[in-house]
Amino acid sequence: MVSATVITYIQRAIMQGIPILYGSTGEILTEKSGHLNLGIPGIMYVGAISGVIGSFTYENSLPSKDAINPFLAVLIPMVCSMVGSLAVALIYCFLTVTLRANQNVTGLAITTFGVGFGNFFGASLVRLTGSEVPSVALSATSKFFRASLPFADKLGVFGQIFCSYGFMTYMAIIIAFIAGFMLRKTRTGLYLRSVGENPATADAAGINVNRYEYTATCIGSVIAGFGGLYYVMDYTSGVWSNDGFGDRGWLAIALVIFAVWRPELSVPGSILFGGLYIMYLFVNGLPMRAAELFKMLPYVVTIIVLIFTSIRKKRENLPPASLGNSYFREER
Repeated sequence: MVSATVITYIQRAIMQGIPILYGSTGEILTEKSGHLNLGIPGIMYVGAISGVIGSFTYENSLPSKDAINPFLAVLIPMVCSMVGSLAVALIYCFLTVTLRANQNVTGLAITTFGVGFGNFFGASLVRLTGSEVPSVALSATSKFFRASLPFADKLGVFGQIFCSYGFMTYMAIIIAFIAGFMLRKTRTGLYLRSVGENPATADAAGINVNRYEYTATCIGSVIAGFGGLYYVMDYTSGVWSNDGFGDRGWLAIALVIFAVWRPELSVPGSILFGGLYIMYLFVNGLPMRAAELFKMLPYVVTIIVLIFTSIRKKRENLPPASLGNSYFREER
């Protein structure tokens, strides 16, 4: 018989890992095109606050909470999140692909911008509500994101562990497996990987390098933005708080290395990261200083995997050969 504590721990680990999974899947697609986007944490922030703005606007346009439309309650925040994430991705692509700016510097600037953007508009929404608490609650729309499968309660422990989550949890897993299949089994994935490995050779073969870099980065950023939206609308039950997202964006980048650039491996990896990240909450009598050490465990595991894969030197477990390098066609 599985104890209630174990069930709760698994549920929390999965929920904690889903935003990391979204960010990791999006970053893997981007890195497969040869671009190291360290702006993922900022893009997740922008995706979250954009969805919050859309949800806030929709809720406040209703004559009463009972008039809410479930379809629009989900669609509007998701579309707003997509638009916000895509806008930031286009800025990143213009700087790094078109202008060939340094990818590391640009990514870090995007992260700084994204966090500031989220905090600015988050504080603005708090002012509009007139709340004394520095947060925005969107309970009316978030309940549709958090709705679990209707038959979950009838399946006992299995239902509690596997069926008691909102639709964005399952969407993250499906997207990860689709991305893995696309990269390994389709011609589009082959072209994308060739761009990341050797853009000059791909260009010579007639592949439009810039188009693949733009497309992979934009799609990856939209997926990462969904991670921020999930965190607010599902994990925190529709409550936005400035700087509440923590370091989950950086954990997503670490998960890319842990999963050796394979989206399907990010699924169990994200659950492991989520479990390690919250483990301190389930250890009785743990002092606060030791709790911070437990939060380091995902990064420690990532370093161990990085060392192991580097020693083995299997090509399929290494990053794209041209990762982080801008492509200058004139030098081909």
